[in-house]
Amino acid sequence: MSGETASDTIFALSSGRLPAGVAVLRLSGLEASVAALALSGTLPPPRMARYSALHHPATGEELDRGLVLFFPGPASATGEDVVELHLHGGRAVVAAVLRALASLPGLRPAEAGEFTRRAHANGKLDLAEVEGLADLIAAETEAQRRQAMALASGTLSRRVTGWREGLVSALALLEAGIDFSDEADVAEDVARPALDLIGGLHRELLAALADAARGERVRDGLVVAIAGPPNAGKSSLLNRLAGRDAAIVSPIAGTTRDVLEVHLELAGQAVTLLDTAGLRETVDAVEAEGVRRALARAEVADAVLWLSDEGTPPPAAFAAAICVRTKIDQGGPVPHGFIGLSTVTGDGIEDVVAAIAARAEALCGREPALVTRERQRLALEDAARHLERAMDGHGAHEELRAEDVRLAVRALDQTIGRVDVEDVLDRLFSTFCIGK
Repeated sequence: MSGETASDTIFALSSGRLPAGVAVLRLSGLEASVAALALSGTLPPPRMARYSALHHPATGEELDRGLVLFFPGPASATGEDVVELHLHGGRAVVAAVLRALASLPGLRPAEAGEFTRRAHANGKLDLAEVEGLADLIAAETEAQRRQAMALASGTLSRRVTGWREGLVSALALLEAGIDFSDEADVAEDVARPALDLIGGLHRELLAALADAARGERVRDGLVVAIAGPPNAGKSSLLNRLAGRDAAIVSPIAGTTRDVLEVHLELAGQAVTLLDTAGLRETVDAVEAEGVRRALARAEVADAVLWLSDEGTPPPAAFAAAICVRTKIDQGGPVPHGFIGLSTVTGDGIEDVVAAIAARAEALCGREPALVTRERQRLALEDAARHLERAMDGHGAHEELRAEDVRLAVRALDQTIGRVDVEDVLDRLFSTFCIGK
């Protein structure tokens, strides 16, 4: 966002794709109320809707009839004066009103994410809450929605603020000890409670970081690799779970040469299924590369579905796999610990989905995680490292101990966007749609 245009009044379509039953245009900035008066001839009382005819300010032509709402700053979504125009959702109607707004001095179309960026700049949202809002917009599953909602509503922000306040209190004690360094008894009396406070906060940070992988997994989705020998039914299972012919099914062994990815929702979780090459010894160079890739992807997947039409146990590397005995419609026993499955009749499909759901719950939990993004995790790891140094690394050098606590406070500030986040903001807001 360029600094020259930061004071402009911006406008954009904030509702969904046209045509629609209703279209919502949003304006934010000093000229928002002036623009509403120019189009409707009247400004409703704050936070009350008024039905008005909208006219082109230059020609007087009636463009539409709709609702006008006014939210004076700072008690608005962006902290600035905000106007909403609720129009009929036809493309021509919206285009005509947008042209009329563009004709007014001081108004311009909003850039992607600019409404939210102004809300952040005006203290309505901190960086973690903005990230939660971005995740909420992108959420495709119930688990992602719940986790994003917690982040957007300030769960992480409140915890970080509490940690920061605790560290500021500890820092005050340490600096008091430095001021009274000539009086050993006083210095020791204030340093001990400071270290106790730092130690407790350090443990809380470590607990949050230990849970961070769960939050990132929910946000990015669970990766489940389907592995097994050739012709075990891997591609058939993928197609059954996806509800479409995503993979080629053939009786010829070695048909799958590369890793095929399918994204879907299973049991409320975002899941990426990987259909991998059949695992076997081969002299075919292309198939051998497929086997190598299959092993590499399966070894780093969150879960492995091991398929075998003979009930062969998985390799040691997949000891924790969900084991499935396929082709049960052709007869044969189902070994202990295996799920019986027929992709022809559908028998066992629900059991496979239930097993994936149980593994997902074990990995992702039921409650939203506190830390959900790599950026948040790295900032908290930085804070934890400085606290560890403050406790163990400086002995009696209280000035160095205090400096590490200050650096930990700075790292916490980065978590919620108080310092050094301009590059992060540019990347983040570019992911928003125009009008948000």
